Amino acid sequence: MRISRETLESQQIWIYAAALLVGSIVGIASESLGNRLEILISPFIAILMYSMFTQIPFLALKKTIHNGRFLVALLIGNFILAPLVVWVLLLLFPQTSAVLIGVCLVLLTPCIDYVIVFTQLGKGDEKLMLAATPILLIVQLLLLPVYLWLFLGEGISQIVHIEPFIEAFLLLIVIPLLLALGTQLWAKKQTIGKQLFRATGWLPVPFMAFVLIVVVASQIPKVYHDFEVIIGVIPIYISFLVIMPLISRLLVSIFQLSIGAGRALVFSTGTRNSLVVLPLAFALPDSIAALTAAVIVTQTIIELAGELIYIKLVPNLIVKDSPDNRRMS
Repeated sequence: MRISRETLESQQIWIYAAALLVGSIVGIASESLGNRLEILISPFIAILMYSMFTQIPFLALKKTIHNGRFLVALLIGNFILAPLVVWVLLLLFPQTSAVLIGVCLVLLTPCIDYVIVFTQLGKGDEKLMLAATPILLIVQLLLLPVYLWLFLGEGISQIVHIEPFIEAFLLLIVIPLLLALGTQLWAKKQTIGKQLFRATGWLPVPFMAFVLIVVVASQIPKVYHDFEVIIGVIPIYISFLVIMPLISRLLVSIFQLSIGAGRALVFSTGTRNSLVVLPLAFALPDSIAALTAAVIVTQTIIELAGELIYIKLVPNLIVKDSPDNRRMS
C-alpha cells in the first residue's frame, strides 16, 4: 500500500501522539539513551524548520499585510494580551527563577510551526497563518529580550546571555530560512530543484514526530525527577490554554474578522513556540538548564493535548460557522 503525502498529513495527530508515547517509553526505560538523544534536538528542529519554511509561499506575505485587521489583531493578541495573561498567571502562581525562565521563554513566544497544522485541522485559514509566520518570527525575536527583562528584572542579564540566543537564531531560523528560499528559487529554474522542493513537502510530519520523540525521551526523566516542582506550572499552562481562546474571540468580534481568520487567530494566540525555544534553555547555566528545559517540555505535552481539544472546540463553539455557511455545507 502506497502512502500519499495527503494521507500522512491527515493522520499527523495520531503520528504525534504515537511519537509522544514512544519518547516517553524510551526516556523512562533508559535514561542514558534519552540523554544521548538530546544532541539530536537542535539538528532535527533545524531540519523541521527548513521543511516548514520551504512550504511557506513567501509571496503570500502580501496577503497578510493587506489583511490589516487580521495582522493587527494577531500582533495585539500575541504580543500585548498574551504577555498580560502570563503576567497575571505568574502573580497567581509564583515560581522560582529556573521555572520562571522556562515559563516566560515558552509562553511569550507564539508558535511558528505546527500551529499551521492545527489551524488547518481546526478549519481555520492556514494559508493566512502560514503567510503571517515571518512576521510572528521577527517580532518575537525582537521582543523576547524585552519581555525577559520586564518579567525577570535586570538580574536576567547575569543568567541569560545573548550569545546562545543569537546562535540558536542563526542555526534554527536564519540558515533554514535561507536554505528554504534557495530551494524555492532553484525549483523555479531547474527540474532537480523542483524535485527537491516536492520532496521537502514530505519532511514536516516525520520530522515533527522525530523532534517530539527525542525531546520527550531526553527530557521526560528530568520532568519525572523534578515533578514536585514542575507540577506547579501545570495550572499556568492549562489556564493559558483556556483563557487565550476567550480573549481571541473578543478580538475576532472587535476586528470583525472572517471565520477562517478568526480561527487562525485563536490557534495562534493559544499555541506557543516550545520546540524552538528549547535550545535556549539548554544554553543556560548548568544549575538551572535541566529544570528550565523540563518546564518547557511539560508545556509541549500539555499543549499538544490541548490542541486536540482546540480542533474540536474552535470551529464548533468558539468561532462557529455563520448560518449561511452551515446551510451551504
